Amino acid sequence: MRILVVEDEPKAGDYLRKGLTESGFVVDLARTGTDGLQLATADAYDLIVLDVMLPGMDGWQVVQELRKTQETPVLFLTARDDVQDRIKGLELGADDYLVKPFAFAELVARIRTLLRRGPIRESERLEIADMEIDVLKRRVTRGGERIDLTPKEFALLHLLAKRQGEVLSRSLIASQVWDMNFDSDTNVVDVAVRRLRAKVDEAYPRKLIHTLRGMGYVLEARE
Repeated sequence: MRILVVEDEPKAGDYLRKGLTESGFVVDLARTGTDGLQLATADAYDLIVLDVMLPGMDGWQVVQELRKTQETPVLFLTARDDVQDRIKGLELGADDYLVKPFAFAELVARIRTLLRRGPIRESERLEIADMEIDVLKRRVTRGGERIDLTPKEFALLHLLAKRQGEVLSRSLIASQVWDMNFDSDTNVVDVAVRRLRAKVDEAYPRKLIHTLRGMGYVLEARE
């Protein structure tokens, strides 16, 4: 397993490289954010250990750029322990966040957990025909025109889009979008789909949301 460590503090960087090498990993070390990003995009790594406060580019910028092209697991390792910093790191695409000082055994345990899990991040942007869904900004456009959705409508569209081509039953949609089970005779899902269709399909010649009678709904771009 190859790991890239991006750490500008000399002693900390050398300590991490030595310790992780002794733990059985192949380790490369970058001292700046710019060098770290260059290595991360040029070579294939199984995981990246990334500091936040770095010269050249900070860790936030590195992970932002990295997520445009790849989903290599990233573990932030930093002295910044503010809750908002942790949230920011995870929202930008990090997979874990460990605050200094730390026990080396915990670092290794977290690394092994991430390596077993692998990259499971959902796409930040989904495209179906002429419709684009920006998952992070919760913004939907079709043919370049903005479509305003309620939170539930967005959750429903996001579910259909990330599983496009799959027929989703009403009970599955109800459990995923409303986080509860509905009786089979309820029409809440049908009403929600009808309202969503009115916004994302009605004004466009190519329909994306389709009904399979007795089975459920599917979102796909049919010819």
